[in-house]
Amino acid sequence: MDQLKLNTSYRDIMKFALPIAFAILIPQINFFTNNYFLGKLGETELGLAGITGVYYLVFAVIGNGFNNGLQSILSRFAGAENRMQLGRYVSQALKLVLITALLGILFTYSIAPAMFRHEIQNHHALDLALKFNLIRILGLPFLYMYQIGNSFLISTNHTRFLVIGTLAEAATNIFLDYTLIFGHFGATALGFTGAAYASIGAEIMGMIVVHAFLFFKGITTDYKVFSHIKWDSKAALQLLDRSAPLIFQYFISVGSWLLFYFWVGHLGTRSMAISNTMRNVFGLFGIIGWAMASTTNNMVSNLIGQDRKEEVMDLVKRVCTINFMYAVLFIIVLNFRPAFYFHFFDQDPGFIQDGIPSLHMVSLALLFMSQGVVWLNALSGTGQTRINLLIEFICVTIYIIYVYLAVMVYRMPLVYAWGSEILYWSIMLGGAIFYFRFFDWKARIKEVQ
Repeated sequence: MDQLKLNTSYRDIMKFALPIAFAILIPQINFFTNNYFLGKLGETELGLAGITGVYYLVFAVIGNGFNNGLQSILSRFAGAENRMQLGRYVSQALKLVLITALLGILFTYSIAPAMFRHEIQNHHALDLALKFNLIRILGLPFLYMYQIGNSFLISTNHTRFLVIGTLAEAATNIFLDYTLIFGHFGATALGFTGAAYASIGAEIMGMIVVHAFLFFKGITTDYKVFSHIKWDSKAALQLLDRSAPLIFQYFISVGSWLLFYFWVGHLGTRSMAISNTMRNVFGLFGIIGWAMASTTNNMVSNLIGQDRKEEVMDLVKRVCTINFMYAVLFIIVLNFRPAFYFHFFDQDPGFIQDGIPSLHMVSLALLFMSQGVVWLNALSGTGQTRINLLIEFICVTIYIIYVYLAVMVYRMPLVYAWGSEILYWSIMLGGAIFYFRFFDWKARIKEVQ
C-alpha cells in the first residue's frame, strides 16, 4: 500500500518537491521553446506571445485553483489514510473542470475578441492574436484533465511518476513547434499559429500518458475513483468551497498581469517583447519556487491530517530557507552575464540593452516572491482560502493602481512598470505572515468530510 503520511525534514521536503519541480520544468521548457522559435519570426510575434500566453494562463490558473483546493483536501485525507475519500474527490473534480473548460472556450469565442480589439491597435498583430487564441483555447479540457491527474499523483505521494507525463508533453511540444511553425518534415509552415497547435498536441499527450499510468498501475482502482461516477453534490460543494477563493485569487492575479501586458503595449512593441522575456524569468525561477509552494500546501495539510499542527511553522521556515537560497543563486547566475539570457531570443543589441534594467528589477522582486509564495500556500494548506483571496485582492488592487499610474498616466520607462512586482510580492508576504502571527490559525483550520 502507498505511504501517505509525510515527514518534514529538509530531505523529505526536497524528496517531495523535486518531482514537482521537474513537472513544472517541462512546461517552462515548452514556453521557452515557443518564445525561442517565435523570436525568430520577429519582435512583433515575440511580443504577441506574451499577451496570448498570459491570456491562456488566466484559464490555466483557474485549473491551478481547482488543483490547489483539491490537493489540500486530498492531502488532508492522505494524512488520515482515508483512501476512499481521495477517489471520491478526484472523480468530482474531473466533472467540475470539464464544465469550467467549456465555459472558458465559450468566453474566448464570444467575448474575448472584442476585448483584444479594444486593446490592440495594430491590425496585423490583432489578427494574429485572435487566430492564436481561438485555436489555443481548445486545449483547455486536456490541460485541466492533465492537471487533475498530476494532483492525484502528488497527493498520493507518487510524485516521481510526474516525470513520465511531463517528458512526453515536452517532447511533443518541441517536435510540433519545430514542425508546424517553420514547416519541416513536409508540414505546412503555420508561423505564429503553429505554436498554438503544438501546445494543444503537447497537452493531449501529457493527459493521455498520466491517465494511462493511473489506470494501468491500478491507482484509480485502489482509490475507488470509478465508484463515484455519479454527481456528488456534497463533495462538489466542498471542493468548490475550498477551491473557489483560490480560483478567483489566481484569476485576478493573472488577470492583472494581462492588463499589465495590454498597458505595456502602449509603450511600444519593444516594451511588450521585453516584458515577454521577463515572464520567462518568473517561469524559470518558478521551477523550484512554485514547487516549494505546492510542497508547502500539501505538507501543511498532510500534517494537519496527522494532527501534527505544532510542526507547521517549523516546516514553513525550512521551506522558506530553501527557497531563499535558491532565489539568491538564481539571481547571481542570471545577472552575472544578463546579455547571455537575452541572446536566446535572437534580438538585436539595442533590445538587449533596453531589457537589462528590467531584468535587474525583476531579480530583486524574486527575493520577495520566494518567501511570499511559501507563506501564502501555507495558509492554503490550513484551508483558509478566503483569507488567501483577501490578501490577493489587496495585492492586486495596489498593483493595478501602480501600473496604471506608471504606464498609462506618467508614461514612465518599462523598468518602473516592473517595479510593481516588488510591491506585489512584499504585500503578499506581509499579509500572510500577519495572519499567522496575530490570528489563532490553529483554531480556524477548516475540516473536510
